[in-house]
Amino acid sequence: MEVRGPVIWMFIMCCIFRNINVSHHNEFVEAKSFSKSELDLEIEKRLKTINKPAVKIIKTIDGERYGCVDFFKQPAFDHPSMKNHTYHYKMRPIWKGMRERKTNNTGFGYLWENGVGCPIGTVPIQKVTKDDLLRLDSFLDNHKPRGSWNTTTYDPNSPFHPDHHHFAVARTKNIGKKFNGATTALCITAPKVKPTQFSNSRLHMQMGRDFVQAGLTVNPVLYKDMKPRTFVFTYSGGRSCYNNNCDTGIIVIRHDFPLGMSLPASIRGAKTSNYGKFSIVKDTKYGWWYQYGVKPVEIGLWPERRFQQSFGDFVEWGGEVYSASLPSPQMGYGYFPIQDISYDAYIEQIAIFDDNYNIDRNLDYLEVFSDNNRGYRVIDTRDPSGGGHVIFYGGPGNI
Repeated sequence: MEVRGPVIWMFIMCCIFRNINVSHHNEFVEAKSFSKSELDLEIEKRLKTINKPAVKIIKTIDGERYGCVDFFKQPAFDHPSMKNHTYHYKMRPIWKGMRERKTNNTGFGYLWENGVGCPIGTVPIQKVTKDDLLRLDSFLDNHKPRGSWNTTTYDPNSPFHPDHHHFAVARTKNIGKKFNGATTALCITAPKVKPTQFSNSRLHMQMGRDFVQAGLTVNPVLYKDMKPRTFVFTYSGGRSCYNNNCDTGIIVIRHDFPLGMSLPASIRGAKTSNYGKFSIVKDTKYGWWYQYGVKPVEIGLWPERRFQQSFGDFVEWGGEVYSASLPSPQMGYGYFPIQDISYDAYIEQIAIFDDNYNIDRNLDYLEVFSDNNRGYRVIDTRDPSGGGHVIFYGGPGNI
């Protein structure tokens, strides 16, 4: 189910007639004060910026269309920090590695109708439509992921949460550590949400005021359905972007990995569950890498110069929900955790890379946080076999 175009137009035209100038520093969703004809021209301009000329159009096995765009023509190369030709030259080894990758040795070809993905040297980018832009514009800044550190615990004297975001997470304490990366394995669930809500399970790396997230979401505003899908979110310099749909977004290096792909959800109570493994790791040459898979594969990167600082100072693992209207949506399976891996949404295999790139799985400086235990809860335990953390989380919401 999705929000229909006429509703969006009514909202935006209302803003126009009231002379409200809406600007929320997001190149993918940036509404301004225009007449209807000016708005049409602005939308078309933005669509041309986002939808780069494609070498060819291909489909996933689910029938979703992606354009195969030349590596150096993807939107992220339009970012002001990438204008330096020296840095473009620095990226040439990555491009060369793409060109040398054998087509029949693709790791994610099974996700595509053609069994391969895009041609070597190009990357898949989902087409963005006018309705997509209008739908995202209508929700302003509130409908964007964030971290939990600036969120206070629920105040029983106030009937509503101030901005309708809720969290049930494990996170690093504020003890002055520096991080060069983090990993997690996330149980894939399909929480029930309404058309104006989202429910995420994600890894969050904070770098000063900037941050990146990678994980899973049910987000009908973004993806127009109720399926659990992968997502990447970037917040940098006051601007934000989902996936690789604008210049603030990630630079993709794989020709065969579709950002935003749907994944099969786990069934509560089953003996086995489905999960996805995500990593955000910085190197000393290019910047921050987004990796996916049990054997991590580099999917894309954020150049280090994109962010306020060169290290992470907080890391967070867990659930985040947002609701434009009450009550709030489910998180995980929609049940409070009972510390049973068959019945709970869970996060495991968490680790961080410290400032010397040592791997720390103990994380003795971890704390759990839920801003409202009436709707969502989180429990941090230890795996009796391996000693690592297993974090159970979730809840029915309805707050």
